[in-house]
Amino acid sequence: MLNVVFLINSWLSSFNQPGLCITVAVLLHYFLLAAFTWMCLESVHFYLALVKVFNVYVPKYILKCFIAGWGIPAIVITIVLIINKDFYGNGSHSESNPFSNFCWIQENTVFYISVVAYVFLIFLTNTAMFITVLLQIHSMKTRTRKRSRFWKR
Repeated sequence: MLNVVFLINSWLSSFNQPGLCITVAVLLHYFLLAAFTWMCLESVHFYLALVKVFNVYVPKYILKCFIAGWGIPAIVITIVLIINKDFYGNGSHSESNPFSNFCWIQENTVFYISVVAYVFLIFLTNTAMFITVLLQIHSMKTRTRKRSRFWKR
């Protein structure tokens, strides 16, 4: 959906309808945040599968992932809309080309907080999970080598 909304964004912004442009910008923002949220959930799943292998039972795991994956971005979007719906709008880059218009976040502060900071937090989480998984794999490899040396003796 992120790709579809992104591809039709400039075409829809050419209609110069503020309500339509706000809707498209909200959808684009939502699906962008949802894609990154699901990427973060994948790293958590990776961690649970490779580090916490045994005795990991999370009741209604898929439902919780579903709520987090679609709900956290919805909360961010709702907060931005409650503060001011006019943070979303049509950003014109060129008067000569009507398709250079793009419906997106118009306020830099809102963009940096609701997109850049959000993606940065997910990047930090994914990096931490990745390092933890690598350390776990390395320790398993080391233990396997020690056992094979023991059995060879």
